[in-house]
Amino acid sequence: MARPKPNIIIESVDKKYNSDQILEADAIYAVFYQNKPINIRTLNKLVNYPGPKYKKVSFSNSGHAFNLRDRLNKKFNTDEFSVVKLTHGETITRDQPNTG
Repeated sequence: MARPKPNIIIESVDKKYNSDQILEADAIYAVFYQNKPINIRTLNKLVNYPGPKYKKVSFSNSGHAFNLRDRLNKKFNTDEFSVVKLTHGETITRDQPNTG
C-alpha cells in the first residue's frame, strides 16, 4: 500500500533547486520512561572521542516511536518505556526562565 500524499503547508526552493517542505503532522510521538520524558545519550566508555551522541526520542510517525520503545524495553529488560502522543502543548520563548 502506498504512503498517503503529505499535506504541504509551506515550501522554500533555493537557487540550486533544493526544496524544503513543511508538512502537516497529526501529532508528535515521544518515548517516555516511567511516564516521564527522556533523552538518550550514547558514548564510548573507553575513550572520550568523538564524545557523546544524542539519539532521537520523538517522531512524527508513530511506528518509529513504537520500534524504539520495543528496542529499549528489550535492551533494559523492562516494560516501563511507553509512547506518548503529543497533539498540543505550551508555547514557550527563548527568553522565558527554565521552570523544569
